[in-house]
Amino acid sequence: MKNIKNYLVLVFMGLMAAGITSCKRNDGDREPISTDKSKPGVITNVKVDNYPGGAYITYTLPNSDNILYVQAKYQIRNGVSRETKSSYYIDTVNVEGFAKEADYDVTLYTVSRANIQSDPVKVTVHPQTPPYISIKATTSIGADFGGVNVKALNPLKKEIGVIVTAFDKSTNAMEIQDQHYTKSDTIDYSVRGFNTDNRNFGVYITDKFGNISDTIKQAISPLFEQLLDKSKFSPYNLASDTEIGYGWVLPNLWDGKTDGNSAGWHTNPGHNPPFVCTFNVGLTYKLSRFILWERPDQYAYGHGNPKIFSLWGSNVSSPKDSQLPVSSAVGTVVGDWTNIGNYRYPDPPSGLPPTAVNSADNAFVLAGVNFNISLAAPPVHFIRLAVAQTWSGGNFAHVMEISLYGKPE
Repeated sequence: MKNIKNYLVLVFMGLMAAGITSCKRNDGDREPISTDKSKPGVITNVKVDNYPGGAYITYTLPNSDNILYVQAKYQIRNGVSRETKSSYYIDTVNVEGFAKEADYDVTLYTVSRANIQSDPVKVTVHPQTPPYISIKATTSIGADFGGVNVKALNPLKKEIGVIVTAFDKSTNAMEIQDQHYTKSDTIDYSVRGFNTDNRNFGVYITDKFGNISDTIKQAISPLFEQLLDKSKFSPYNLASDTEIGYGWVLPNLWDGKTDGNSAGWHTNPGHNPPFVCTFNVGLTYKLSRFILWERPDQYAYGHGNPKIFSLWGSNVSSPKDSQLPVSSAVGTVVGDWTNIGNYRYPDPPSGLPPTAVNSADNAFVLAGVNFNISLAAPPVHFIRLAVAQTWSGGNFAHVMEISLYGKPE
């Protein structure tokens, strides 16, 4: 509510600046926006259009040049009030954030430029089932490598939070383990860092209005996973691999060095995507996830850092070379190679454009980004990293480090 009120103050001040051309100062204070202290008329012809979690209320304004805005006051759940304001130039006010599908009273006022409020007009809205409840109905939780996987559907792409809890022996209570906020229409992510002991997990959905769903509870035994032993990795050079550039050879990709002062894998400029490297991980693994470190500092979100890329795998004893496509669906088989995942590196967390990242964005790059591999992916002994597009859109690619996790077969 505080942010909303601050925003409305800015809108209010903007309207003052745009609509009042004869504003004068008196000892440093602004004069009233209007000297007309009469009570404004009420809105008429009120109509309600309900939608999931809210309602649009349309109306006819009184015939007066002294109206500044229409104000709606309502409760979204017991003890929690909201108010929404709509400019004189709009004939609709949006009321939202209701906790359930039910009847709610909304009180509407017109407010004059002298900040005089009209008599109230009461209307009843009946919002449809709020998104956080309908999303919870599609939510499932199951075992994953080192933790649990959560799936849900958010077809309206609303801002929601997926909160995962787990039993903590030290507190003898269910404690929050992860808070995942998203507007994605399909939710599929994992919370890791647990051993294989059976324990109680829970998941619930919340929204930006503070509404909270019931909790789904389930006893789950996480699947075993381990960090693949990089000492067993080795290059597996294929003819279609992209030429190495600047001496940044492939073994740099698993030497444990992720800072900007070290060397990684770097292809030679002048090639077309995908930019590909191939290596042997030493054993056959059912992979669960990987962490990718891109080149940080002045190269963060630029240069040859991957923006869109894929992992391909093979469990053939000596897989043959194949020219990989720039893009393909997960599960696509090309010769001895199977697409085990398509990925897009996250945008700068700051919200800034890639060409203007800040120190927090660089810290995000330096920390490495975790990417999941589907449980449906086949076991692999060999990996191909194929970069389809870099942040600069150039003709080369580079990566500092990769760490893979999974279960040996």
